[in-house]
Amino acid sequence: MTDMNPECIAPNATSTDAAAPAAKPKKRFESAQPVLEKLFELYPQLFGERFLPLKLGVFQELLAAHPDVFKRDQLKTALGVHTRSTRYLQSVAAGMPRCDLSGQTVEPVAPEHVFLSILELHRRRQARTADDLTPKLCGQLGRAYVQSGLSRQDYLLCIGTPDAATQSILEEAMAEVDLQRARRSALLKAFHASGQTEQVFADTLGMDVQAVRSALKLGSAG
Repeated sequence: MTDMNPECIAPNATSTDAAAPAAKPKKRFESAQPVLEKLFELYPQLFGERFLPLKLGVFQELLAAHPDVFKRDQLKTALGVHTRSTRYLQSVAAGMPRCDLSGQTVEPVAPEHVFLSILELHRRRQARTADDLTPKLCGQLGRAYVQSGLSRQDYLLCIGTPDAATQSILEEAMAEVDLQRARRSALLKAFHASGQTEQVFADTLGMDVQAVRSALKLGSAG
């Protein structure tokens, strides 16, 4: 792996870390700690209290910017540990944009990387509780689908083919999103056909006017 794409690293954590002995991740973290501390010192806006998604090619940029500070293999290991961390995955799952070394946003995180990070975070949380966290996962996948701005077909093409259980949850999430979109679209059409003000239209339906305005705004946005 030469490009150190963070979103290529994070999804791999599901299969690699689960199969590895418990001591191996700990040893890897300990060996990476000095490099992580140096990264925090040099780039606190990226590696400090708040982790931000890293731009593609950041591995090469760090090597080029600090040839006397970082060794290739050590930096590769450290970035792998960093991008597999829960805090980093949370920033990716939230759809935060990628940032360069100066902390400036440069590009969005790909929908498939958001999707995979959500799944990995769910796996970790579910492993720590006997409660069923599937409803929460369903909501998160639905929000990720909406935030992607993609059609159902394009989103499914983008994320690839998940396992059967995940596919079932995703279908439920997307169906709920599509239902809400259809309801807002119908409400928007009814509002335009009514010729009424928003207040009168809301009163006619027995709805809160702010809720109607919000639904109409979302319906207009598609």
